[in-house]
Amino acid sequence: MEHTDLYINGEWREGADKARFDVLNPATEEVLASVASAEIADADAALDAAEAAMKDWAARTPRARSEVLRKAWELMTARLDYFANLITLENGKAGVDAKGEATYAAEFFRWFAEEAVRADGLITHAPASGARIIVQHKPAGLAVLVTPWNYPAAMGTRKIAPALAAGCGVIIKPASETPLTMLALMPLLEEAGVPAGLVNVLPSRRTGALVDHLMHDPRVRVISFTGSTGVGRKLLKGAADQVLKPAMELGGNAPCIVFDDADMDTAIEGTMLAKMRNLGEACTAANRIYVHENVAEEFTRRLTERMQALKVGDGTDPSVDVGPLVNADTRDKVAEFVSDALAKGAKLECGGTVPNGKGFFYPPTVLSNVPETADCVQDEIFGPVAAIQTFTDQEDVIARANDTEYGLVAYVFSEDMKRAIQVCERLDYGMVGLNRGLVSDPAAPFGGVKQSGLGREGGHEGMLEFMETQYISASW
Repeated sequence: MEHTDLYINGEWREGADKARFDVLNPATEEVLASVASAEIADADAALDAAEAAMKDWAARTPRARSEVLRKAWELMTARLDYFANLITLENGKAGVDAKGEATYAAEFFRWFAEEAVRADGLITHAPASGARIIVQHKPAGLAVLVTPWNYPAAMGTRKIAPALAAGCGVIIKPASETPLTMLALMPLLEEAGVPAGLVNVLPSRRTGALVDHLMHDPRVRVISFTGSTGVGRKLLKGAADQVLKPAMELGGNAPCIVFDDADMDTAIEGTMLAKMRNLGEACTAANRIYVHENVAEEFTRRLTERMQALKVGDGTDPSVDVGPLVNADTRDKVAEFVSDALAKGAKLECGGTVPNGKGFFYPPTVLSNVPETADCVQDEIFGPVAAIQTFTDQEDVIARANDTEYGLVAYVFSEDMKRAIQVCERLDYGMVGLNRGLVSDPAAPFGGVKQSGLGREGGHEGMLEFMETQYISASW
């Protein structure tokens, strides 16, 4: 791999103590690269660099920042195959899925290039005093970005692009399983015109200590994290010490509700996308599939046929639909979910067996008659397992869908638009996919409620997460 060191102040360098860690190919379990592991001294160097670079960057006109982001989109779009291949190598996802992620990741640069010039303010009169009220948005300050392994490119660009559009400098801590894609993005940003020091990347095996140190530096004003709710809670406690502005995209337990008047082709296609995008390793994955008993037999049969038809193998093979899970722990957890559900009365329709040989593979699996007591109903599966339950009553399925601490995304399939919209509005989720299995879009505010997070990424709201509102009371 071309770049495996830390990226600080526009330079490639070893960590302070020269420690390194291995990144594995999940399809072969072979070592892809040895990557530098950042320490506290490296974090301080990155903070110094970001602070210095941000002074000039924040002072640039919104249009100047916009042009750099637009150039980044053009450059990444021209290199989609390169990034897709790298994503597959370190994450495992199939080539077509990786190409989709690379395209999605690049689009954040274009979207926030357009949003950079739209940080609109306000001038008005105070009704009582007659003073002018001037409201404007300013860069919040240095931002620490902590990204997960399931989308090595997109979860980074979804944070980098709005931060740069807002005028902030950033320090990125990519997941230890998948740091190579984010490191590979840095030469592209250089070419696009991002100043040295404005974006710094710190892979590390000491994630907790490193991020905690960064959050307790007074120059840091924003912590943006995508990952599990458990880790998010810990980061929020640490952020409280400095009263940091938090943007948290946390776990999910997405319900997928298929009514008996749903168009079955649309419901199957949408459920496959909601379940199998990124092999189910997504917080947006359909986790609890509720199907009306009138159509449950047909739905289960057709979904099983689709899942059985998927080809499993190394994602670098263009004919493969389903690659490996990211590591052995993730695969083993998925297998445990299936075993638990079967022991509690679920029926295995297909899959369900860990294959022999190298690689962290798990076959596309369908479970029917899954009981409420199954662990996979209570927690994220994060793998290629479709857990089907049935319902008959609308009120009952809404209550069951909402009966979770999570509130990221839900899916509804129905041709009765009046009923469908009413159901969507009663679901306690930050996002709902209505007759579609994909909600992620750079132009839309992505995020959840309850234990699924704080703030939004994408849309206009995504840039405001990296800005503070200033009010000036003026007389003249």
